[in-house]
Amino acid sequence: MLLLSKDDIKNIFTMKDSIETNKLSFKLFSEGKSEVPLRTTIQAPNHNGVFLFMPSYVEELDVAGLKVVNIFPENINENLPTAPAQVLLIDGKTGIVSAILDGTYVTQLRTGASSGAAFDLFAIKGAKIGALIGTGGQASAQLEAMMVARDLDIVKVYDLNKERTEAFVNKMKEDLKEYKTEIVAASSSDEAIADADIIVTVTPSNTPVFDGTKVKKGATVSCVGSYQHHMQEMDPAILPRTSKIYFDSQEAVLSESGDILIPLEEGIITKEDFTGDIGDVLLGNVVGRENDDEIIVYKNVGVGLLDLMTARAIYIKAKEAGIGTEWN
Repeated sequence: MLLLSKDDIKNIFTMKDSIETNKLSFKLFSEGKSEVPLRTTIQAPNHNGVFLFMPSYVEELDVAGLKVVNIFPENINENLPTAPAQVLLIDGKTGIVSAILDGTYVTQLRTGASSGAAFDLFAIKGAKIGALIGTGGQASAQLEAMMVARDLDIVKVYDLNKERTEAFVNKMKEDLKEYKTEIVAASSSDEAIADADIIVTVTPSNTPVFDGTKVKKGATVSCVGSYQHHMQEMDPAILPRTSKIYFDSQEAVLSESGDILIPLEEGIITKEDFTGDIGDVLLGNVVGRENDDEIIVYKNVGVGLLDLMTARAIYIKAKEAGIGTEWN
């Protein structure tokens, strides 16, 4: 069994690699070539946390996987990961675990790449201004994915905690300097989204984190953080202005995400307003962006297949490069 740390993975696998792997994953998912049960959740109310178990299997590739990810938002106050995780990669022929990967980093990669794939498909070609709301454990990968998908001039970052925002911005200026994108702290979410072509929200908020009436025409919005029914990052005011609504998995979103469930229950939208899953766009079965004035929303909650396929791609590269620690 191969053990792969974050540093091992960073040595061989890029965000661009992850975005391309996600696209393949979305196609497999929409083609029905994968077994992806809805994730099992166990609440930890005393600690404002939740345990998530995400299995998946692709028969034609003889590979299965299980990610265990635990969402504990208050960890940020202790400088700990808010989504600690491990991914088990399993040989589909023998049932033997082939590798254990740092699931926290795999989650960051594939979650960022989910937004990156959506921006690659849906963002206007000339997108130059980005906005990022939230600076937790998933934020850095979301920021990098925005830059990989489009050659952005500037990204404005906002978080409720000013000191944390400034610390995040300073770190990202160093970590992502190769992209030549200016990264600045915004004093409000209004300031962050003003004129933004690409917007990412990645927070554990139970109330909307931006004003949906102030999103510009042509913007593409990826809402990442709302993974339970009571959570709602997205301002439902954006939905009547939205031309198209896409999902990583409509079934998964409708099983848990307040960003969509609450507006449905309040009659702000109906299921007839949904455009489809991103995999069907990649397969050519569902239309994508049709003009530069459309506001497009991409709601993603995470599909276990992304973890499996990302882990598989990393494992293949690691074996080729002789990276990782063998454990018998």
